[in-house]
Amino acid sequence: MATEELSTKLKLPWRRWFKLAGWTFIIGYAVMLVAFTVLQRYLIYVPAKLTPEFAEGAAAKVGFVPWRNKSGQIIGWKLPASSTPSGSVLILHGNAGWALNRAYMAAPIHDAAALDIYILEYPGFGARAGSPNEQSLLSAADEAFENLPGNLPAYLVSESLGTGVAAHLAQKYPARVGGLAMFVPYDKLASVAADHVPFLPAYFLLWDRFDPAAWLKDYRGPVKVIVAGADEIIPPKLGVRLYDGYAGPKSLLVIPNVHHSNTMNQSPEWWQEVLVFWQQKNSTNHVSISTR
Repeated sequence: MATEELSTKLKLPWRRWFKLAGWTFIIGYAVMLVAFTVLQRYLIYVPAKLTPEFAEGAAAKVGFVPWRNKSGQIIGWKLPASSTPSGSVLILHGNAGWALNRAYMAAPIHDAAALDIYILEYPGFGARAGSPNEQSLLSAADEAFENLPGNLPAYLVSESLGTGVAAHLAQKYPARVGGLAMFVPYDKLASVAADHVPFLPAYFLLWDRFDPAAWLKDYRGPVKVIVAGADEIIPPKLGVRLYDGYAGPKSLLVIPNVHHSNTMNQSPEWWQEVLVFWQQKNSTNHVSISTR
């Protein structure tokens, strides 16, 4: 009897320890769930905040002029064509900084052909008022697209988060969107979230559910997909998955050993090839692996 009592007394501390550890884990995990749910937009959107005076001054230094809506508000920036424009290119940037951080993307497109280049400023980015979220970005994109010249072909160039914005426009304005170039894209934003926090059910907790794969389902214009082989932010497999699921004319470029932010700086000659692909009426699918 004494032996049994002693054995029971020795087991009790371990039981208490396991119970305490269990409750600590449950409470800690619940705190992480709440933190992710509440703070997720701060993790997704990382805008640079600027004064209007600074933004306009910075734009002028690189040849851009303010792009205004019908109310006179600045909705982005325009790099006018060097001669009579033959089309418009709308750049839809990623989740950080502000529109003119992508001036380096616009310059070679501008040099490749007589095109007006526009870069959308998302709400809450740069000097633009508002708060970034899926609805505000898509509404801003709609307004911007409707402010493009209606008598010229329109092409879309997206980077990272902007994949979803570009896919939305292609879905909504399929007859007007002449082609897309999508740098470091994803099939759905929920897949990116699930990859970054695999220990949380981020796929289901995400509020802003950009879904390019679904939104491109009925679009049939030419789409160029550029994947960074060493992308540390958007897994390369998600860009390849977007390409594989697209049913229209498409071209895939995978650049090995290149990180997320190092695919967008292409040459005018490269962009001339993209323009030929966009303008071919019977484009064929093409996959290439860069040796860079």
